[in-house]
Amino acid sequence: MKRDPSARAVEAASAGAPVESVLSHVADRLATIRRERRLSLDQLARRAEVSKGMLVLIEQRKANPSIAVLVKIANALRASVAELVDVGGESPARIVPVDRHRTLWTGPRGGSATLLVGSNGPDMLELWHWVLRPGERYDAPAHTLGTKELIHVTAGTLAVEVSGVTHRIDAGASLVALTDRTHAYACVGKKATTFTMVVGEWHSGRGD
Repeated sequence: MKRDPSARAVEAASAGAPVESVLSHVADRLATIRRERRLSLDQLARRAEVSKGMLVLIEQRKANPSIAVLVKIANALRASVAELVDVGGESPARIVPVDRHRTLWTGPRGGSATLLVGSNGPDMLELWHWVLRPGERYDAPAHTLGTKELIHVTAGTLAVEVSGVTHRIDAGASLVALTDRTHAYACVGKKATTFTMVVGEWHSGRGD
């Protein structure tokens, strides 16, 4: 899923690395939220199971964290990925203009995953827009227990693999999936696949 120039070196697992324009937002928000939570880098590293060196490099804008690493850090901060990339919000209503949308993954053939808007954590909702080009596949780690995803395919055909079972969704159809287990998305056929995805993750048990 990635543009991974080796000069950016310490990309976390290379899968799902944000494009460079997002890195400054992640660096600033990570440092701010970490200090608000009164967590040292050592403490956050232990909670997130991410190396202290990686956290230092992220805050210094020298490393591209993957989506999976961003999720780990957000969970450890009891925040959301939307907060880390500055598209979250706690007010009763908040408009997120198009120039605030954050592309957090780019595929080897031009696909993308863009976080459009999300709520603040720890309980959170996220709205994503995905494009997968023919031959592209995104393998995702298991999310927090109870996480669910709602997917609506707007063009092409999408294959969603959950716990080793593949579900094929054609344009116009939708899927609900429990994604607290390994899962993956892939483009089927010779046409690009586009889909909208809502992710619901609850830490207080309200989503169980």
